[in-house]
Amino acid sequence: MPLLEGKTGIVFGVANKRSIAWAIAQAWAREGVKLAFTYQGERLKDNVEELAGTFGADTLILPCDVTKDEDIARVFSEVGAKFGKLNLLLHSVAFAPKDALEGEFVNTSREAFRVAHDVSAYSLVALARGAAPLMTDGGSIVAMSYYGAEKVVPHYNVMGVAKAALEASTRYLAYDLGPKKIRVNCISAGPVNTLAARGISGFMEMIKHYEAHAPLKRTCLPEELGATGAFLASDGAAAITGQVIYVDGGYQIMGM
Repeated sequence: MPLLEGKTGIVFGVANKRSIAWAIAQAWAREGVKLAFTYQGERLKDNVEELAGTFGADTLILPCDVTKDEDIARVFSEVGAKFGKLNLLLHSVAFAPKDALEGEFVNTSREAFRVAHDVSAYSLVALARGAAPLMTDGGSIVAMSYYGAEKVVPHYNVMGVAKAALEASTRYLAYDLGPKKIRVNCISAGPVNTLAARGISGFMEMIKHYEAHAPLKRTCLPEELGATGAFLASDGAAAITGQVIYVDGGYQIMGM
């Protein structure tokens, strides 16, 4: 029997077939999860509809701007009407203005700081609050982070600070939602060639650095992130919450 047979889940953050969110969604679906998807704006609608449609014509696909509480409320209302309950949520949402990912962090504008934290960190809090009433049998919330939350990565800038806020939010949410048997964890992925990653200056040099310095001499593959997402969604991870799981070829352990 599939590992997650009978569970329902919602995925925030698919942009295209290279998205980490898509890799995890595929892993969840293979293990028996019935999925819903959201998309941000008309620009991504066609991509998400094409991908999510591979799971069946009746797959729930909803627009959602995570900076708008009314959008979030509508999404979970429709998910509740469709599924009755929810078991899994994937948060793979992050954004910072392009000019904030160039130059020096000290020059980050107040507005860029606000936007990065609203989209990349506060959205996890808002989505968890919306999902929790539907997770009547407990659940697993998984968010995507990166090593730049812990150490300085040149050009990651305000996104690293926002990811640090995301990881801290994961711990506080794990504490609040634990009595409801809802687990909240982060996957900290090594660099993967996604649409978002290509917006970071020097990204290809970052890949080469991982290949040279990580114990496994490589970064991670999308399917490996999918496998970790499936594990965190499963009963095998029933006692794991509030954690950051590194899937990065071991790079995080290195001092030099």
